[in-house]
Amino acid sequence: MKVFLILGAVALSLSGCARVSSVFQGGGSSSPAPQAEAAPPPPEEIAEIVSAPPPASGSRTADDFDTVTDEQRTAASAAPSGGEQRLGEVVASLGDPTQPGLWIKTSLVDAQQSGRLEYPVRGTSAVVELRPLDGDGGSQVSLAAMRLLEAPLTDLPTLVVYAN
Repeated sequence: MKVFLILGAVALSLSGCARVSSVFQGGGSSSPAPQAEAAPPPPEEIAEIVSAPPPASGSRTADDFDTVTDEQRTAASAAPSGGEQRLGEVVASLGDPTQPGLWIKTSLVDAQQSGRLEYPVRGTSAVVELRPLDGDGGSQVSLAAMRLLEAPLTDLPTLVVYAN
């Protein structure tokens, strides 16, 4: 009797796994795939630097998802112009890679504004759009900004946040 119960439990759990797997593979569910939430336009003074087109559907690699141009990377890496305020340090993770551009979502700001991130470990910095993040959790950084800062995509780097 125990063997039948165990086999029944295994069969039931495997059928559940197959159903979950089919949802992740695009089958078994008629609901559309989640779309990236639309962010408001960035501040005008940095819009040309931090804005980028969305990645193409079917994107799979970091290069596919990072749609920031070389010119934007150069402009975003330029030395700070001064007059900025240090907001603090945050532990950051990679944000939604389908949201293009150079940005950070952080609880250090209450409103969207221009700013800069610094990654002291590498001595790199980048002009970014500062976006408010509800709660006290860690900050989320765009794929393009993480790559520009040369921060490891799978780590939780500590970044210094500045507001203009």
